This record gives sequence, structure tokens and C-alpha cells, in this order.
Amino acid sequence: MRRELDALDKALGNPERPVLGIVGGSKVSSKLDLLTHLITKLDRLAIGGGMANTFLFAQGWEVGASYCEKDLAGAARDIIRAAGQNHCELLLPIDIVVAEQMAHGAPSRIRGLGEVDEHERILDAGPQTVARLIAAMDASKTLVWNGPLGVFEIPPFDKGTIAAAKHAAMLAKAGKLVAVAGGGDTVSALNAAGVAGDFTFVSTAGGAFLEWMEGKALPGVEALKR
Repeated sequence: MRRELDALDKALGNPERPVLGIVGGSKVSSKLDLLTHLITKLDRLAIGGGMANTFLFAQGWEVGASYCEKDLAGAARDIIRAAGQNHCELLLPIDIVVAEQMAHGAPSRIRGLGEVDEHERILDAGPQTVARLIAAMDASKTLVWNGPLGVFEIPPFDKGTIAAAKHAAMLAKAGKLVAVAGGGDTVSALNAAGVAGDFTFVSTAGGAFLEWMEGKALPGVEALKR
């Protein structure tokens, strides 16, 4: 537990800057507190997965048949505005991978923003988005990661997450980046990429890791301080 708390302190408590965050997964609604907190702590924040669709929709882009919490467009715009006020650069997708079916080996296409057909679903980050994220990793000293960039469980929609994970692991292994990750899907994605062992620290705390990222006090830790 001490090792985990030390790793978490290096990631957000007293990190070496610049600090990059990656937050993915499907729902903005489950991570509003997290995003609101992180934009006050990070130098850059990349948003991926289904969450990114809500942010793209909030900016006026069509998302076709993609999962999207359209009722949270206002909240997404508030976060975009607050990120600017806190000097946190938001990295949203600049290209995406789409398909009409979310199935193994389904035919997929790379689309630019505004090119998504009404029957297509956004299922992964595109190559330009991943390249920009990798460049942001190269320019950072610390990385905090929670949530995949796409539907990594279903190839070929795992490419973005795996490419980013492998690059982060390479930097961490070389001592160029403190890379801390956590959350169930994130751990599964790093294991799928075969790089979990190369990250500085991978938390298996699940919900507790998310609460820590939100800046909330953890009851077990607080009890030990008494």
C-alpha cells in the first residue's frame, strides 16, 4: 500500500512536469468529477473512448450512430472552457476509426471529423490522434492513465490503445516517463498490449483509484493517518 501511495503521489500529488493525463472509457457521466478535478492538475488531458464522442458532439461534430451522451453536451462545453481557464490543453480526437458493426474483424475506415455517416459508429482513435498523443507523451515527464481509447476488446478497434500503451511503456522502461495507470479496463488493455509490467505503477484498486484521481479522500488511508 505504501508503494502504491508513493506512486500516486509521484503522478498527481507532487509530479514532475509536464503532466499528461489520458481519460477514456464510454461515459462522461461517470467521470465528470474526475475531469473537473484533473483539468486543475494537469498540463495536458487527452480524452478518448466513447467519452470523446460527447465532446465532439458538444463542439458541433456529427457522430453518426456512435455512443454519445448528448444530454451532457453542455457539461462537456463547461469542461472545455474550464480547461482553457486552468491552462490545461485538451487533446480531443482529430481523426477516428469507424465501422457499421462493433464486431471482430468488422470492416473499418478512418474518418476525419465531420465525415461520419449516420450508420457508422466511432470505435477507436485514428492514427493522427494517436500520433499526436505519442508526441505529447514524448514532451511529458509524468503520465496518469485511466480508460482505453477505443473498444480495445474487439480487434481491429484495439490499435489506438495498444499503440499508445506500448509507447508509454517504452518511455517508462527507459526512465523518461513516470507512467501510472489504473482502473479495470485500463489494466486489461495494458495486459492485452503486453506492457503492464513496464509501467512505473499499475493500480488494481479500481473504484478507489478513480476516487483518488478525483481528489477525494480514501477512508482506509485516512484511518491510517490517525
